[in-house]
Amino acid sequence: MHAEFGDHLVVEGSTAEAHRRQAVVLEARGEGGGPPYLVRWADGHESLVFPGPDAHIVPA
Repeated sequence: MHAEFGDHLVVEGSTAEAHRRQAVVLEARGEGGGPPYLVRWADGHESLVFPGPDAHIVPA
């Protein structure tokens, strides 16, 4: 997985009750644009994320 500033991290819900979440990538801290990613979620919360298999990157 590779991301750059401004890309979107999309995490699909793994159950019927879980909703899709989307965040803007602020920084890729791994080698070559890899995880972990510093992201800002839609509610303004920022966190460091190690995406799982239910996540993908949408280029800006």
